[in-house]
Amino acid sequence: MAINAQQFLSDPVAALPGSDHPRIIFGTSALGNLYQVLPRAEKQAIVQAWFDTCPSPVVLDSAGKYGAGLALESIGRALGDAAIKPDQVLISNKLGWMRTPLTGPEPTFEPGIWKEIGYDARQNFSARGIVECWEQGNELLGGGYSARIVSCHDPDEFLAASGDEAERARRLALILESYDALFDLKRKGYVDAVGIGAKDWRAIREVSRLRKLDWAMFACSFTVHNHPEDLVSFMSELAAAGTVIVNSAVFNAGFLTGGRYYDYRVPDPIAEADLYRWRESFFALCGEFGVSPAAACVEFGLHAGPVSWLALNTAKADRVAENVASLCHRAPAAFWERMREQGLVRLTP
Repeated sequence: MAINAQQFLSDPVAALPGSDHPRIIFGTSALGNLYQVLPRAEKQAIVQAWFDTCPSPVVLDSAGKYGAGLALESIGRALGDAAIKPDQVLISNKLGWMRTPLTGPEPTFEPGIWKEIGYDARQNFSARGIVECWEQGNELLGGGYSARIVSCHDPDEFLAASGDEAERARRLALILESYDALFDLKRKGYVDAVGIGAKDWRAIREVSRLRKLDWAMFACSFTVHNHPEDLVSFMSELAAAGTVIVNSAVFNAGFLTGGRYYDYRVPDPIAEADLYRWRESFFALCGEFGVSPAAACVEFGLHAGPVSWLALNTAKADRVAENVASLCHRAPAAFWERMREQGLVRLTP
């Protein structure tokens, strides 16, 4: 039975009566060889774990930018190998990047980030360009799979690359033109939901005031470490208007659980010593109360604001079940009280 993706994101119970679907969207950047090369067998195991731990339809989030389309290819291949039917999966493809031939020793679009991907990528915002991204993404998926959930990906970075105000105005016009094309795909029934994915939430605010969005994905923006008041106010405004809020990268790209990267860069331990001190205090409280740092990040990211869905990513198949289970975890109230007392958070779940 085909399920309208927008209705499902808004209310799984109404779209699929009786559903107890966990509010998790599985991120797929690891399938595009983010930071490391994953063997095909490991990618297959990750995809299989999604369906072993979550009822259908399983919701996936990908992008043409992830490994210059490798993540989309890997998804389609793994879904086919697992005999997953198209109506058992809802695929989100964040659009704006096209796969292009690799002409040098490594990709030019994000050198050093994607490993052994074999292609380059370029941004392609325009009415025709965004449709080309969607079409190419569906071709990479293959097997009858297609993205029913779409968005413009990283418009914040596209705007930030402007040389002056005139160029920024031109780039903003291309983004809005892209949205008009995506909403035309929706009117024609090719997609169900049109949204946005960005790291700088201010770009989401700017675009949402010019085009009414079905959903918005905030990456590295609303986390236990970083949750400014004006962002929370804006998220509440969006949710009240009917936009589905998806929270992504709640570990700030892994730093909050012990990783080297904070928002996809390695912070300076001297210039950004406060960031490391915050993490030390956070880890100390987690240890005192027997709370996993990852579980605390998930709980905050899902329950401290008007968030409907959480996007979680992993490069290890055996972590998928743990991620799904973490959505049900609740830390002791005393833990969050201490977090607030020590100035580590302003909100509590």
